[in-house]
Amino acid sequence: MENSALQETPTKTPDGTAIRQLSVFLQNRVGSLMALTKLLHDHFIEVLGLSMQDTTEMTLVRLILSDPDGAAMLFIEKGIPYTDCPIVVVELSESGRRLTECLSTLLAAELNIEFCYPLLVRPGMHPLLALHCDDIEIAANVLHRAGFRVICQGDLSR
Repeated sequence: MENSALQETPTKTPDGTAIRQLSVFLQNRVGSLMALTKLLHDHFIEVLGLSMQDTTEMTLVRLILSDPDGAAMLFIEKGIPYTDCPIVVVELSESGRRLTECLSTLLAAELNIEFCYPLLVRPGMHPLLALHCDDIEIAANVLHRAGFRVICQGDLSR
């Protein structure tokens, strides 16, 4: 896997730039995730969202970070292969905007969800869900029009 260049034209959400997810492959060794998170922590980069998919030989780690630009540069410096892709992060408020309604909205727009996972942070004290759909911009716009708050990179970054 090659290191991804920073996106020249960031994907937009209704309220700003889409969240950037960086993904890395780790060896299936005890402590490899801890070493990655320690490296990020030592460079003042917070892990805001995390998903792992384990295989026999490798583990795919998807990360939402407080400073994706800094992390990308750090990964390049350290020779850590990574990919960079935009995702939609939607707030599932307690006022009735639940997971089922979010998924129904995407279904009505005929959008396929490739993967999703919750975030570790809750800036508005409501649950946040990271979604990767086959069309990020349409997903963000459809969810926004349905009354969901779509989080942008500026809401999470420092």
